[in-house]
Amino acid sequence: MKRVDKIRYILNILFLVGTVVTIILYFCTDGGKPFFYAGFITIATKVFEYILRFVY
Repeated sequence: MKRVDKIRYILNILFLVGTVVTIILYFCTDGGKPFFYAGFITIATKVFEYILRFVY
């Protein structure tokens, strides 16, 4: 397994965990800020993985 593939694998795991955290925050918090922060970080993680997929 190449180094980039390992990084992509880890980023995909972080994306899945971030998605679960974002869903939990959506239903458990009254304010929208934690939900939006977690959602932004989750989407940024997926975009970074997506860029790595096409660059390497």
